[in-house]
Amino acid sequence: MSSIAKLLPGIIASAFAATVLPTGDALAQHRLVFKVEAENAKYVQLHSVDVGDTSGHQVRLFEIHRAYPGNAPVVNGMKIVESWTRGISDYTSNNGEGTVYAIYLLENGDRFFTRGSLIATQSPEANNLKAITVGPITGGTGRLAGIRGMARTSSSANPKEGMVETQVDIEYWLP
Repeated sequence: MSSIAKLLPGIIASAFAATVLPTGDALAQHRLVFKVEAENAKYVQLHSVDVGDTSGHQVRLFEIHRAYPGNAPVVNGMKIVESWTRGISDYTSNNGEGTVYAIYLLENGDRFFTRGSLIATQSPEANNLKAITVGPITGGTGRLAGIRGMARTSSSANPKEGMVETQVDIEYWLP
């Protein structure tokens, strides 16, 4: 069993345990599922450093901007207009782990924030890596100040070509 496969259950369990689940009847649970196509996502920055211990081992710092031009997802009655994901990864031939932080900006200027643990895999014959991310919503501003919940993503990416498309699944609670 690969070290990635061994880490995945622990990462998922840790992310779930780190989420503060609602305790009162005053909080209503909502679920939002949407896809961000490659044409609406762009690597704004990608910095790679070869580690030097084995071929293909790199540490990366990256920033991805996503726009929601049509049929935008809605949180608490407000459309998400853009999101920014910033992260670090430790990959060998696009296989490895990372940490990501995301900011979702709504049409009225409110924001909410997520932090996720990432696992990426790419088989030798594949053009794109596959990544899954899971982690808590860490806070919000304005009408989203009390937001809680969990964010999960599944992505297909080719950092060298600047391509990334993502399926997003967010469960959240608001007071």
